Amino acid sequence: MSGEARPAVLAADRFERLLALAAAGLLGLSLVALWRGSAHWSATALPIRLHIGAVVVALALTPAILLRRRGDRPHRWLGYVWVAGMALAAASSFAVREVNHGQFSPIHLLSVFVLVQLPRAVLAARRGQLARHRSAVRGIVTGGLLIAGAFTFPFQRLMGVWLSGS
Repeated sequence: MSGEARPAVLAADRFERLLALAAAGLLGLSLVALWRGSAHWSATALPIRLHIGAVVVALALTPAILLRRRGDRPHRWLGYVWVAGMALAAASSFAVREVNHGQFSPIHLLSVFVLVQLPRAVLAARRGQLARHRSAVRGIVTGGLLIAGAFTFPFQRLMGVWLSGS
């Protein structure tokens, strides 16, 4: 590996470790919120429970996928489960419209982004276009999990209400 290529690889690894750490932190917050709001689960609409479950699966798998060896069979299988979780989370988000008086909100644009990027990420990996695959996955994690996830806690949204015990 050339001297110039090595720092780029190290920067990429640091960024992916940061994404993995952020996903683990958001998973922790989500699990605490779910535990604190467990008395309200039965009153929560099925699409919301489905959405939360899919996000939790994706959040739990993200650090494992980003931090372990890549390209082997376990990476591919974990990746397929992660893609299914992300696709279900994005698709189910369209049934969650309580925040914007029954209308779609700007956050739904991230769901569209995820649904477009997921097949692109899978196809890039299958074609051996690893830089494109890596870029697509980073974008999905950043936008579809971390940014979208950060918006579930403020503004009196369900996870924030459960987390705060309000």
